Amino acid sequence: MKKLWEGRLSGEKDKAIEEFNASIHFDKRLYREDILGSRAHAKMLAKIGVLTDKEYRDIDAGLTAVEGAIEKGELPFTAEHEDIHTHIENALRERIGDTAGKLHTARSRNDQVNVDIRLYLKRETNEILYELLSLERALHSIAAAHADTLMPGYTHLQPAQPISLAHLILAYFFMLSRDIGRLQDCLARMDILTLGSGALAGLNYPLEREMTRSELGFARVSENALDAVSDRDFIIEFLADTAILFTHLSRIAEDFIIFNSNEYRFIELSDSYATGSSIMPNKKNPDMLELTRGKTGRIFGDLITMLTVMKGLPSAYNKDLQEDKEALFDAIDTTLAVLPMVRGTLETATFNKERMREACDQGFLSAVDIADYLTAKGIPFRDAHNIVGRMVRDAAEKGKTFASLTIAEYRTYSDRFDNDVYKAADVSQARVRKISSGGTGPESIRTQLVQAEALLNRWKSEVRTASY
Repeated sequence: MKKLWEGRLSGEKDKAIEEFNASIHFDKRLYREDILGSRAHAKMLAKIGVLTDKEYRDIDAGLTAVEGAIEKGELPFTAEHEDIHTHIENALRERIGDTAGKLHTARSRNDQVNVDIRLYLKRETNEILYELLSLERALHSIAAAHADTLMPGYTHLQPAQPISLAHLILAYFFMLSRDIGRLQDCLARMDILTLGSGALAGLNYPLEREMTRSELGFARVSENALDAVSDRDFIIEFLADTAILFTHLSRIAEDFIIFNSNEYRFIELSDSYATGSSIMPNKKNPDMLELTRGKTGRIFGDLITMLTVMKGLPSAYNKDLQEDKEALFDAIDTTLAVLPMVRGTLETATFNKERMREACDQGFLSAVDIADYLTAKGIPFRDAHNIVGRMVRDAAEKGKTFASLTIAEYRTYSDRFDNDVYKAADVSQARVRKISSGGTGPESIRTQLVQAEALLNRWKSEVRTASY
């Protein structure tokens, strides 16, 4: 079978060179998009008179037959035919003859592959957004169910202040909401028709690019042909967005790994989302969470791959750009595999309310509240901070807590202490006293749940799975 470009070159290519040059092993997954773009291009060529009505009908019917053959596994993919574009064009020629050769009029593989990737990535980004929305719904449900569940909040992995479990879960929700926003922004920037750019300089035909744009469902047409064929910003942006997303997923996984440990026992993972040990029968391992954390590294690698490929390229298309697909496909596949795992792990986890409440009585979590108590009695906060710090140091050495200190012991640190200090030391009331917006207080949590639900309702109309 002839290659599309062999008129300029002579001689047989070594099989090793064919294998090295070929991209069919990975770009075969673009067959739907390639056929979709070819249908629109053929329709436009008929409109401007390059194809007759019969030629257009033959091409359209032939593409339908080729698509069916691919889906049935009847079209073998080989390195000899290099890429998905060549496979489809050759298969079309086998079915309709030389008319197939007219399909490539006013088109280069440079703009063809660009539009294929954009169509593919638009669809897959919508799938990822759909999975993210499902995860966000799960987080909202967990938060709503645990608005009043008390747990320790941590900084530096040290007990800091009492919070509600909902406060932590809503932190995840708003963290991931930014990821949804970034992917929606990226989706808008990839929604550009580049077909009609040619190799780099445009075409010698009166193309109806707006017609093609409408046929393929793009928002607008690219402005500059040279930029369009070599633009992979949208891939880099997508990979950067998924890298940030995985940073968040990895942090969530880390929290749940820690809270699932025997030392904390705040949560119990479902057996469905855990594994055992090959040698230790006592083990129940959080492998889904650990894999989420581990796969973050490969997502970062995908981003670095694309940045490195692009950083030294001259203008227009270069063969280096063939390396864009494997990194992109890997990031898409990894993201779509991980998001349901994270959602399932969180949805099926059991939260140990008693253990979390018990942990709040350790670590002097009401220290800020006692300092605020002294501040309300007229002592400058910096001085109050020092007083309470000394109290914590001494109480820790004696094995006491704020609740077990006598009022006489309190007064050795300040004569402003009175019996009402025990109310300030009560960790169950510490959360109630948080009245600022965005905090862990009951009113703020209710407000955050309403805000989160409003986002879910908005996204419901914006996020959809895309299919052809």
